[in-house]
Amino acid sequence: MMGTYVVVGAGLAGAATAWQLARRGHEVTVLERSVPANGEGSSHGSARIFRYAYLDPFYTRLVVDARVEWDELERSAGERLISPTGSLDFGAGRDPAALAAVLGKLGVEHELLTGAEAGARWPRFGFDDGAGVLWHPAAGVIDAETAVSAMLRLARADGARVETGRPVASVERVGAGHRVVGLDGRTEEAEKVIVTAGGWLPELLGDLPLPKAFSAGFPRLQVMQENAYHFPYRDVPEGPWPAFIHKTPAMLVYGLPGGRDAALPDGGAGQKVAEFNGGRPIRSAAAQNGEIDPANRERITAYVRRTLPGLVPEPYAETTCLFTNTPTEDFVIDGVDGITVASPCSGHGAKFAPLLGRIIAESASGERAAPRRFRVGA
Repeated sequence: MMGTYVVVGAGLAGAATAWQLARRGHEVTVLERSVPANGEGSSHGSARIFRYAYLDPFYTRLVVDARVEWDELERSAGERLISPTGSLDFGAGRDPAALAAVLGKLGVEHELLTGAEAGARWPRFGFDDGAGVLWHPAAGVIDAETAVSAMLRLARADGARVETGRPVASVERVGAGHRVVGLDGRTEEAEKVIVTAGGWLPELLGDLPLPKAFSAGFPRLQVMQENAYHFPYRDVPEGPWPAFIHKTPAMLVYGLPGGRDAALPDGGAGQKVAEFNGGRPIRSAAAQNGEIDPANRERITAYVRRTLPGLVPEPYAETTCLFTNTPTEDFVIDGVDGITVASPCSGHGAKFAPLLGRIIAESASGERAAPRRFRVGA
């Protein structure tokens, strides 16, 4: 049975949900507070890691399923959204051998190398020799902004309406349905509402007509204003640099080719490098100031100087972005009485976007519940 839906937020999660609902024949309206994939959210830019390596097999299986959805999205959109680069995992805290065991059980191609073997293959990296290095070639880089645009274009082609400049203030119950009220007083009515507001969710959550038990069980959300930097390559690489995740005793660092975000005036490019959850905790997206933390810049520059000899340890560009974390880093996809709240974030949601859109759409429509660990009170 077809229904009417309002989706709040047009980042990766919201765009994916709108696409999955619209292609199933539902009537969909997307309300975006600014413009899709804008710089104040978590889905802007051209560089997010697509990787399979998780210590938890649940998430690796989810990546395998997500790749199928990405392939379908790329076929439907007629454009490539994931560029292959492969990915490296190293550092004792990352436990490359355990990661390799998970990939092996799920049939994901990989190699477990010694630090010396990896250093011979990737001399622009400085590897810890003790724990080994995991390489899995099917990893890549997601163009997040282009993916959002593609999913919204496909959703529109199936009848969805996308409204920009429409920040939402609250949701009210109206008969058997709901009224979504904007900050400007404009309203939209639908049978069901799906909130995919990312870093704006903490301030909107209290204005949703949700039962007290549901709200009480909702995991605490912590929004982080993260810092990311682009460092130039010392020489022109023959092929793309791999993405990487390196866990030291002091921090978890990730890097990836920066795509359009890393473009230099001379046509060159660089590597995006950042510390996972190394930024500043804020109340919600409304509290962000876009300012880089000088101490974090110094810490990452020192890391590049020490660990990535193939990069010039002087960032030529820097930016902030938002991570919205749950205590377990699991996603939240659950709802009650026609309102579904989805926060597939915690800094690792981008790689699952089209799959999460399907899970959210099926959960909201009653077709199939989200995985148990994504539900409130799990």
